[in-house]
Amino acid sequence: MTQEPPEEEPTEQPGDAVAAPDPWKSFRGVMAGTLILESIVVLLALPVVSVVGGGLSAASTAYLVGVAVVLILMAGVQGKPWALKANLGIQAVLVAGAFVHVTIGFIGVLFVLVWVLIAYLQAEVKRRQERGLLPGQQPPSTD
Repeated sequence: MTQEPPEEEPTEQPGDAVAAPDPWKSFRGVMAGTLILESIVVLLALPVVSVVGGGLSAASTAYLVGVAVVLILMAGVQGKPWALKANLGIQAVLVAGAFVHVTIGFIGVLFVLVWVLIAYLQAEVKRRQERGLLPGQQPPSTD
């Protein structure tokens, strides 16, 4: 029996380059968190729809639960390049929920505004990254 020596962890030496933080990792987290929060809000619409208006039908229940499930599943694919477009697309489905109940359409409009803000912020970070203006792209200060 031969034991392999334990792998030594690399040690940082003065002057070594430190990897810049990934700005897109934070956006993936924000987008996934927003989708989870949105799915909770959609599920919280169930009691509202059941009390206000015509009440819950099989179609409205299936619609709300189905949209919530899709939102949760979408949270897992936020690393894909098409994720933001898909997130904006699912908002159109949610806004169309106004045909089921007006409150669902209202929820959709609110989250459209949130996703437009996220898209704007993502475009701004991309613009700054291309120009080299992100804090992680700046040379370390020598104080």
